[in-house]
Amino acid sequence: MKIKICGLKRIEDVNYVNQYPPEWVGFVFAGEKRKIDFDTAKQLKQHLDSSIKAVGVFVNAELSYIEKLVKNHVIDIVQLHGDEDGDYVNQLQELLNGNDKSGTEQVLVIKAVRVKDAKQVLDAEQLPVDYLLLDAFKEDEYGGSGKVFDHSLIPNLTKPYLLAGGIHCDNVTNIIDSLKARGIKLPFCVDVSSSVETDGYKDEKKIRDIIHVVRKID
Repeated sequence: MKIKICGLKRIEDVNYVNQYPPEWVGFVFAGEKRKIDFDTAKQLKQHLDSSIKAVGVFVNAELSYIEKLVKNHVIDIVQLHGDEDGDYVNQLQELLNGNDKSGTEQVLVIKAVRVKDAKQVLDAEQLPVDYLLLDAFKEDEYGGSGKVFDHSLIPNLTKPYLLAGGIHCDNVTNIIDSLKARGIKLPFCVDVSSSVETDGYKDEKKIRDIIHVVRKID
C-alpha cells in the first residue's frame, strides 16, 4: 500500500518527506490554503528525492498549464480534482501521451471522486484514467477538507484507487480492516494532507507517524 503526502508548500516539507519517504507527494495548483505556483513547485521538485513521484493536483485547470508542468518535469502524475469529464480527460491524454498509452513514459492520470454514492464511483471508473481517488463530499469544496466519508459506499472497483478524506494515524487501520471485512478491494494508496499538519503547516512527526502506521498495515 503506497502513501501520498499531499499539499507540500515549503522546502522544509520536502526535507521531511525525503527523510521519511512516501511513494508520492502532492503539489496543489488550486484553491487557496495549499496552492503553489509554477516556480515554487519547480523549486520543490528540484529538492525532492528522485525516488518520490510528484503529483500535480488541479481543479478545472487549463490543459496548457498542466502540459507546461509535465513537460518541464515539475510533476510526474496528474490528479484531476474538479468537474473534469470524459472529453476533458481524452484531450489531456492526447496532449500528454498521444497515441501511446502503454509506453514507459506515459503520464498517469488520477480522477478524484467526492463520494456521494456507489453508482457515482462506478460511473467515474469508466473515465479514461489510470486511478480513482475517493474523497469526502462537501458542498462547494473540491477536497482537502479533512472530513471522513462513509466507507460503506465504496464498491468493488477494477481500477486501483487512492483513499483520502480525514485519514490519520488513529483511524487508518480500522478503515482498512472495515474494507477487508466487506471483501472490498483495498486502496492502492492512502492520501493524507491536513492530518499531517499543525497550524496549517506540515509536521515532521505526523508525517513520520502516518508512514510508520501504514507501513505496519502493509
